[in-house]
Parts: sequence; structure tokens; C-alpha cells
Amino acid sequence: MTLCRVLGPVVSTIKHPTYKGLKLFVVQPVDPDGSASDPSFLAVDVVQAGQGDLVLVNSEGNSTRQILQQKQLPIRSLIVGIVDAVDARIPAAPPEGTVAAQADA
Repeated sequence: MTLCRVLGPVVSTIKHPTYKGLKLFVVQPVDPDGSASDPSFLAVDVVQAGQGDLVLVNSEGNSTRQILQQKQLPIRSLIVGIVDAVDARIPAAPPEGTVAAQADA
């Protein structure tokens, strides 16, 4: 899964029949702080995302085929979630009594 920002829609009058009725967006991978991290790419939307939304994108063909219930699909990237918030704070130390704290000791 990749955290991305929706840049805008892609409109095409002629396309593969699989794309009929599906929205296609340009998405920009971003870091948790919102800054661009990789080149933008196309993704199909199945969660009613909109321009400017922060989304989760699945970029693995087999999962996409399973979600869309198709055996063969010319779709690799699929918007599967709209992100409300990202909490990327790194704690100074693991909480006492946790496995991580015991490993650091």
C-alpha cells in the first residue's frame, strides 16, 4: 500500500472496456508529512475519492483482481481507502513492559 494524494481525474473517450464506469485519477505518492516522495502514476478509484484527497493505493495486480473480482485485468493500481489522518510520531522509547522495551534492555 502506498500513501498518495489525488492530483486530478484522467478523462478518456476511448479506453479498454474494463475501465468502463470506473474513475481514473493521477495520484502522487507522499511521505507521512505530505511531501511528494515518488513520481505520480494512474490509479482506478473504487472508494469515491476526489481531487486533493489523501488515499491508500494498492499497486499489486493480484489484489486488484481479487477486489474487482476479475481473473484478468489491465489494472495495476487501485485506490482502496481515503485517509482521515496520519500519525507518524516516533516514540522516544517503547512503553515499559512491552516486548520492544525488553529487547532494548
